[in-house]
Amino acid sequence: MIITVTMNPAIDKTVEIDKLIPGGLNRIRKVEYDAGGKGINVSKTIRELGGKSIATGFLGGNAGKTIESVLNEKGIKNDFIWVEGETRTNTKVFEENGAVTELNEPGPEISEEKLEQLMEKLKGYAGAGTLFILSGSIPVGVDKQIYARIIRRVHEMGGEVLLDADGELFRNALKEQPDIIKPNCMELEEYAGYNYRASKEELLTLARELKNQGIGTIAVSMGKSGSMFVHGDYEAVSPALSVKAHSTVGAGDAMVAALAYAWNEKLSDDDTVRLCVAAAAGAVTTIGTKPPGRELVDELMQQVIIEK
Repeated sequence: MIITVTMNPAIDKTVEIDKLIPGGLNRIRKVEYDAGGKGINVSKTIRELGGKSIATGFLGGNAGKTIESVLNEKGIKNDFIWVEGETRTNTKVFEENGAVTELNEPGPEISEEKLEQLMEKLKGYAGAGTLFILSGSIPVGVDKQIYARIIRRVHEMGGEVLLDADGELFRNALKEQPDIIKPNCMELEEYAGYNYRASKEELLTLARELKNQGIGTIAVSMGKSGSMFVHGDYEAVSPALSVKAHSTVGAGDAMVAALAYAWNEKLSDDDTVRLCVAAAAGAVTTIGTKPPGRELVDELMQQVIIEK
């Protein structure tokens, strides 16, 4: 069973314009809305891949009702804690040249009471054969130790955790040894204290160090440089696929979804790499945060190269 935890969901508003004119009039050519937030994006992609998940976290107001309705329409089981205030709307402005400007709202403040309700809900799902996905930002009022707390509690109940976070959230959570992590190269560089672009060799050294700290699987997304995977003695790098990109938004979430799906289906290391690379490449061809279809992912999997 896969549980996605989205503590700060959003309505994703995607607008397309010719060129952004700061301080001037910008006419929108196209606008789309979708249920978003990193964990929710993961649940949507898992569904497209043919898997199932339960989406949970916090929702509030009319925006929260819209997200719940979208998930229900897509057949994605959900079990959220309802809070006061309005779930945020994140606006992504796409220019014709490929540039993306993001305007993200903070979201509602979460009380300690609501936070404990979520912790109890997660405890109820936790157990052997359950993977919890912790991804994205946290709401106002929530301590940056929250992911570490969840990992500790899930492990006590015999469950496993896939972590996709950055900054202090990432550093704190690593102390509890999540089972799978999916940093991008910049997040890993920040964690290591590098103020420059690390080489593949340096990133591999960092991944090995994290493995030695007790983390089972490390998948590093490196943008145009491809992806890196470390799982036990298995080490591989896969070059990025050549696709017609619309936006890189959502590519990381697609890779997380593929990692979770592969975990649930007990895929081999090579098949996991192929699925992750293909899902991420497929995601950059879609509009906004829409997931790639399984047919496209299967087609792209045939193009994946694995270098060991």
